[in-house]
Amino acid sequence: MATAAAAPERLLRLKHVLERVPLSRATIYRKMDAGEFPKARKLGYATVWRESDVVKFIESLPE
Repeated sequence: MATAAAAPERLLRLKHVLERVPLSRATIYRKMDAGEFPKARKLGYATVWRESDVVKFIESLPE
């Protein structure tokens, strides 16, 4: 029986992160430095975030 391969992790650029979270660019980077926002990763010249990390952050926000 074949096992289904897991879907690859989706990566988000800053533009798409800003569309999802109620924070400014500066606040995102400030919170990253403070350990309060998921760390970005470098992919060549691009800076990306794992979508699952961003979703977890959004779910942790108070309503």
